[in-house]
Amino acid sequence: MVKGEPGGRSLFISKCIVSLPEFEMSNSKVIKNKIFLKSINGSAIFVMLLLVGFFLTLLYAAWPALRANGFSFLWGKTWDPVRDNYGMLPFLIGTLITSFLALFISAPFAIGAALFLGEYYPHGTVSNILRNIIELLAAIPSVVYGFWGLFVIVPYVQTFEHKLNIPSSGLGIFSASLVLSIMLIPYSVSLIRQVISMTPIQLKEAAYALGCTRTEVIMKVILPSNLSGISAGFLLSLGRALGETMAVTILIGNSPKLPNSIFSASNTMASLIANEFNEAVGSTYTASLVEIGLLLFIVTTIINLLGRMIIKKVSVKL
Repeated sequence: MVKGEPGGRSLFISKCIVSLPEFEMSNSKVIKNKIFLKSINGSAIFVMLLLVGFFLTLLYAAWPALRANGFSFLWGKTWDPVRDNYGMLPFLIGTLITSFLALFISAPFAIGAALFLGEYYPHGTVSNILRNIIELLAAIPSVVYGFWGLFVIVPYVQTFEHKLNIPSSGLGIFSASLVLSIMLIPYSVSLIRQVISMTPIQLKEAAYALGCTRTEVIMKVILPSNLSGISAGFLLSLGRALGETMAVTILIGNSPKLPNSIFSASNTMASLIANEFNEAVGSTYTASLVEIGLLLFIVTTIINLLGRMIIKKVSVKL
């Protein structure tokens, strides 16, 4: 029988199967495989335990303040360590205004750079150069950003405020947000570019086939279809902004009062801890600072988890 006939074809397949070498995993390979698998599982469990350990340690250190201050700590407007009167509302407001203002300023530039890298120049020399520049921006220490903003941004902000008849030294929420927005751009660009690059090619080809221009494809196809992923990228950048310390500490003015405008001097939760932790005297004072750190830890963790969940859903959907 030949291979073209039914019986010959089955005989040929059976001979090929018999001729395949039998694969048997030796005991040493089985042991190595089990050790490798257990090491991976152990690493994952260690990271989870580390996160829980951070939370429990902060909770234990903040417990005296939780008992002494109660829930009034969340909406208290006065921070007076001399009288043991602690309220974190001014610092919470300062943190939120600074972070969201920085995110608002950086959003157009981040989306534009991400579209440039993800749609116009995904490959090539121009793309490589721009990506390296963005990575260098992310690698600059925050204290360097703070000093750069102090000597470059603050004088311009002070001149602008004087034109508006606002007496100010240039230090405040606006200056801190400007520098923080520059720090957020590399994180936003890297995440948004990744989402934009995952846009199904069929959607873009269909839009071009209907006569859409490239601008229309971007505005009506790419951005709407990736809206959740772009939002997730900004969420992760927001988590980065909430925890920024040194640059904000140098530029925000460090005032414990409630801000009445974006040009007011203020304080964030992170900058307050950096400024006062070494000077904290007494268990309640120290525990109150740790309590602010605990709340900041919870907020940033939730924001980062939400952003990762959204990006994961977008990736699976695409």
